[in-house]
Amino acid sequence: MPLLLIVLLALVQGITEFLPVSSSAHLVLVHAAFGAYRPEDAAALVLDVAVHLGTLGAVLVYFRRDIARLVAAGLAGLAGPRPQGWALGWQVAAAAIPVAVAGALLKDTVAAHARSVEVIAWTTLGFGLVLWAADRWGRRTERLDSLRLPQALAIGMAQILALVPGVSRSGITMTAALALGFERAEAARFSLLLSIPVILGAGLWTARDLVRMADPTVAAAAGLAALLAFAAALTAIAAMMRWLARASFTPFVVYRVLLGGLLLAWVHS
Repeated sequence: MPLLLIVLLALVQGITEFLPVSSSAHLVLVHAAFGAYRPEDAAALVLDVAVHLGTLGAVLVYFRRDIARLVAAGLAGLAGPRPQGWALGWQVAAAAIPVAVAGALLKDTVAAHARSVEVIAWTTLGFGLVLWAADRWGRRTERLDSLRLPQALAIGMAQILALVPGVSRSGITMTAALALGFERAEAARFSLLLSIPVILGAGLWTARDLVRMADPTVAAAAGLAALLAFAAALTAIAAMMRWLARASFTPFVVYRVLLGGLLLAWVHS
């Protein structure tokens, strides 16, 4: 696998994984630039696990204080009075269940019928406009301190749509949180916290499939990819959270519409 391809995949995945812009749509463009590259190859699958673990590390580092507090509160609440933050940790865990079940049931169906460039183009464009509508008309008055379990489950159910490439896991969870009235930065925060069990579960699932096919020669490439994805994701998360503290999702919407249009033009050219 060319070194340039490893670097591009790691950086693209790291930057776009947590932004509401669809990492799959960007990876399609990278794959198209390397026609000989087959994403179903064993080496490519190992690389996919590596970059996802890198992005997971970025979330863990950025939210290390939040995570430590949620874990401590969640465990303390099992043995005594429920401290502040007890509910949020369990709500994140509960919200991850719907997509885990749906992923196990629908993985092969999605892979067979929903991975065309045209599907990705339309979902990138269409769900970008849905994000704009939620950002435009959402109340933006709620904070995660007021999150209730039905709301968390609703966001988790919306995440199932992200099994279709181009929808964007981050984008659809932020859209759902905005539609439920949460502030922009709070919507992004819950989306990022929710990514932890989702990415961990998906990574372990894929790693299980690769135990017998992984080639030791790709270990160095996987390590490099994980490191690059970690650095890119950590930078992207910090930049997005700073932006959403003072501005809207409009730049992400415009970018999605342009990217979807570019992919459609490519498909029909």
